[in-house]
Amino acid sequence: MTLTKKLGAECIGTFWLVLGGCGSAVLAAAFPDVGIGLLGVSFAFGLTVLTMAFAIGHISGCHLNPAVSFGLWSGGRFSTTELGPYIAAQVTGGIAGAAVLYIIASGQAGFDVAAGFASNGYAEHSPGGYSLTAALVTEIVMTFMFLIIILGATDKRAPKGFAPIAIGLGLTLIHLISIPVTNTSVNPARSTGVAIFQGSWALSQLWLFWLAPIAGAILAGVVYRWFENEEKA
Repeated sequence: MTLTKKLGAECIGTFWLVLGGCGSAVLAAAFPDVGIGLLGVSFAFGLTVLTMAFAIGHISGCHLNPAVSFGLWSGGRFSTTELGPYIAAQVTGGIAGAAVLYIIASGQAGFDVAAGFASNGYAEHSPGGYSLTAALVTEIVMTFMFLIIILGATDKRAPKGFAPIAIGLGLTLIHLISIPVTNTSVNPARSTGVAIFQGSWALSQLWLFWLAPIAGAILAGVVYRWFENEEKA
């Protein structure tokens, strides 16, 4: 598969993740009488990854997330030369998804992007008012566990064909835990897309949602490589 096709798949997949996941939060979470709430938003994010893993996993590996690319790289599963292009494609797809969501959401009278636009935040911008330290620990640990799930489910020793289900449900669980803390990032591309349109506090806090997920992912790659080395020993 050519790099161009891989990047196209990553862009489309990340577009779907942001439109589907953040779209559920912005458009449907609190819709009168039939709002899907925290549980629905959590499943929406998981379903975006599950569906794209089946749709494009055989094309690009379905990273959809700079942290995932870094984690696979540190785990010895991804090449250094493709790391930068993958991240660029993911961020582009995330911004495109947020742009389409903005066009749709702004079609409703009274829409106000200042309300948050599904952006990630800490302190006064955390859904539950959690501190910077709590947000930092949450994002590192949640991304660490997400990469452990990904690396384990895609290990050649793992049962074949079930990886998308494990990864999608893993992301659902992560959202169920951490939406109250940070609105759940574990994905710098997802955070960047909506932060650009929120435009104020989300951009000033965006650094954390790049630093923490990437740190957690790299650590997971190192740890899982140790598991693999033990198996070979």
